[in-house]
Amino acid sequence: MKKLSKFLFSVFILATVITACKKDENQVNFEGGTAPVLTSSITGTSIPLSFANKDLLAIKLFWTNPGYKFNTGTSSQDVNYQIEIDTTGANFTNPQKQTVSVSRDLSKSFTQGEFNDFLLNQLQLDTVHVHNLEIRVKAFLGQNAVPLYSNVLKFTAKPYPIPPKVAPPASGKLFITGSATPGGWMGSPAPELVSQKFTQVTPTFYVLNSIALNGGQSYLFVPLYGDWNAKYGGIGGNNTNNVNGDDFRAGGSDLLAPPVSGNYKIEVDFQRGKFTVTKL
Repeated sequence: MKKLSKFLFSVFILATVITACKKDENQVNFEGGTAPVLTSSITGTSIPLSFANKDLLAIKLFWTNPGYKFNTGTSSQDVNYQIEIDTTGANFTNPQKQTVSVSRDLSKSFTQGEFNDFLLNQLQLDTVHVHNLEIRVKAFLGQNAVPLYSNVLKFTAKPYPIPPKVAPPASGKLFITGSATPGGWMGSPAPELVSQKFTQVTPTFYVLNSIALNGGQSYLFVPLYGDWNAKYGGIGGNNTNNVNGDDFRAGGSDLLAPPVSGNYKIEVDFQRGKFTVTKL
């Protein structure tokens, strides 16, 4: 009986080992790939940008397929790519860097208008200086996959000024009003409220360094306190904006303040058509 038990136990162990080996043979293992090689249509390093040529080509980027491989062979899955554009020295850690997603294709063209918009509205570069830029491509198979990065190309470019996305107040003045503010909604013309008046930093950029906001209440921006004929608000329905900042437009809807009452800094950028609200 003992010999039979030992025999059956040996058969069980052998079967387990054979099954495990078969499972190992059937496993699909990722074997990596080759970093993409990035090149461009630019001769030299200067990317041409001008309003007169905004519809013409600024730059075209090309890169090689990373050739992701598994032990079963080269992957047939679609590879995802992200083109990253940043200023030199930031090492692509700048939260304002421009990222452009590309699926499957191995090239991407940008018009001078498109590329100029990246520099002005995303990287927020001035139109006075020539800026040093770096571009690379990130390749990956899935959101959790380890990416492969291409070589870095270096360029220079000087963005050109464009009309602001939202026309700034002709008066050069801007106020905040609403139930979220100490003064409430303006019911009639009133003296200029210093505590609710923005400082004009540039013709298109206004800052209110500190104001006490009532959490969860509403507000608007107005160029003349006491006059409802002109106002700036949200691009969607009333109180549907991101409370930390969002796009805005002339004649827009009521804006929602952050949920917690307190002192906040508000910046209004007519060039980009965006405002930000920062807790102090």
